[in-house]
Amino acid sequence: MNLNTIRDQLLKNEGCVLHAYEDHLGYLTIGVGRLIDKRRGGGITEDEAMFLLDADIARVVNGLRHEQGFTGFPDSVKEALVNMAFQLGHNGVMNFTKMWAALRERDFDKAADEAMDSSWAEQTPERAHEVSEMIRSAS
Repeated sequence: MNLNTIRDQLLKNEGCVLHAYEDHLGYLTIGVGRLIDKRRGGGITEDEAMFLLDADIARVVNGLRHEQGFTGFPDSVKEALVNMAFQLGHNGVMNFTKMWAALRERDFDKAADEAMDSSWAEQTPERAHEVSEMIRSAS
């Protein structure tokens, strides 16, 4: 798994904002998709944003490493799952039970289809398509 690839994808999908802003749900966010306390504000440097991103990727990867099958998946699948978990949270990506079942069967086409058959794909269609194609590419 290439952490630089994940980093680049998350930068592309999340963007990088160096001050507090409201995301599409109205939550104050900072850096690369990082929620912050509403009582805090102000800007951060780009170096700080990259530091936070790297820490968040490590946290997401560490959480997924404990999931059955994850360590044996092809890198493109691992990177896709990290991308999803970064956006949806660990529990959110674990709710894709049919996708996980297909992944564990190494049916990457079906897993990609299951990822697309979700409200996540309706809410963020470009990202969902890109991530599902990462999964499908492992076929």
